[in-house]
Amino acid sequence: MSQPRIDIPTRAPAATSADDTVLPFEVAALDLRGRVVRLGPSVDTILSAHNYPAPVAKLLGEAIVLTLLLGSSLKLDGRFILQTQSDGPVSMLVVDFTTPDRVRACARFDAARVAAVAPGKDAAGQLLGRGHLAMTIDQGPDMSRYQGLVALEGKDLEHAAHEYFLRSEQIPTRLRLAVGEEYSAGADGIRHRWRAGGILLQFLPKAPERARQADLDPGDAPQGTAPHAVVEDDAWVEGRSLVETVEDVELLDPAISAERLVYRLFHERGVRVFRDTALNARCSCSRDGVANMLRSFSQDDRDHMIENGVITVTCEFCNSRYVFEPEAVADAG
Repeated sequence: MSQPRIDIPTRAPAATSADDTVLPFEVAALDLRGRVVRLGPSVDTILSAHNYPAPVAKLLGEAIVLTLLLGSSLKLDGRFILQTQSDGPVSMLVVDFTTPDRVRACARFDAARVAAVAPGKDAAGQLLGRGHLAMTIDQGPDMSRYQGLVALEGKDLEHAAHEYFLRSEQIPTRLRLAVGEEYSAGADGIRHRWRAGGILLQFLPKAPERARQADLDPGDAPQGTAPHAVVEDDAWVEGRSLVETVEDVELLDPAISAERLVYRLFHERGVRVFRDTALNARCSCSRDGVANMLRSFSQDDRDHMIENGVITVTCEFCNSRYVFEPEAVADAG
């Protein structure tokens, strides 16, 4: 009897890839795993709903990509929520990812302070300022929440994510985030769309000592002690060095597929891609849900919400507007 074939099929990387997807990949020869996120209509829907100033939209787009790179790895039903709170012109970012594919996001900012920030490579850090970034895994009311925190120190989200993995997860990690504006000519004039993309790479060797990192300085060592040093594994040095060469255009250009990008980086070592997952910009708000929320308030609170004879609620995420007659949300009976 012939033996079944168990070898992994090989093929050339796809020339194109669909927008709004996350593609997992593996470089087994280097003990590396990672994901590539490509966003088109979904990120444009979220950012365009509020007509954010361009610097705010770019920062929120990066937060969306970071959330999807992290949240898409969850092997459970639930939500992954990324939130910043800081003293910068952009005082809050919130991205809410519901597994396996639904994302929504919003930002709070001071328009005058945002306009005063000069564009440049340090703009994201100035917009965020100082505060913290929280990442929460919520599996529902019957399960405990997990939350990780990392300080925002006047630097960008890539830096904050690297600090989180260094200090909390202690997994060698590198990532790149990119957000850009796409302009095209149409019958009705110039069209504007947002695009975003990102790549995350992690070193996950079977032998945990290969992933050791130096103790955080200064730690609890006596004063005068030489900083702890650990020689990085050659496989990780090679992997992170390759990811650090990725340019924004490679993460944004629809003509460069996600498969082609990882092939460019790792073809010499061999790279395996897995089935991609589609992503959708979809809010969880609804008219019935908002009505039930209003009914949870006291009658006195609802009376103070009335303007021009109606109660109006605008969703902070998707900007949908719900208008109710006061009688429609009054207490039953």
